[in-house]
Amino acid sequence: MDAIARDASVAPGRDWPLEIFETLKQAGVSQISYVPDAGHSRLINLAHGDRGIKTTVLTTEEEGIALSAGAWLGGDRAVLLMQSSGVGNCVNMLSLMNSCRLPLLTIVTMRGEWAEFNPWQIPMGSATPEALKLMGVTVLRIDTPEEAAEVVAAAATLAFDGDRQIAVLISQRMLGRKKWVESK
Repeated sequence: MDAIARDASVAPGRDWPLEIFETLKQAGVSQISYVPDAGHSRLINLAHGDRGIKTTVLTTEEEGIALSAGAWLGGDRAVLLMQSSGVGNCVNMLSLMNSCRLPLLTIVTMRGEWAEFNPWQIPMGSATPEALKLMGVTVLRIDTPEEAAEVVAAAATLAFDGDRQIAVLISQRMLGRKKWVESK
């Protein structure tokens, strides 16, 4: 069976997933939904290890938008974790958040950029920022580990205090080079 492995050179030096997690907690996020993604694995593990965070595994990304709406209406703050390939699945649901003026905070790991090995990831990876912007989502980007906490804090403020839809894109370079590996 084949699998995808990440290069060991993933953005060394800082534990930026931990910094993002701590920033989300400081912003009052109590729900995290996600479609399993290797790029978010550390953040997902941190969420599962914290009793103050409710985690929901999704079958498709647009479910996370509805979950975020319900969380807000119920008095909670939620974040949706997804990969850039899932953004295309969300286009119709993004109109819910925009039309109803509900906040959305999503953190998107990028594919189809730096050192991409899978040509199927390139079209949606290239279209992700503009697809989000066309649906009225403000797009912020993290290119270095040093800016992760600050960008997520700014995004959370914009989303939850301004009732805005915000996507934070995490550069593929921060996730490290991926490659196909054969497993037995």
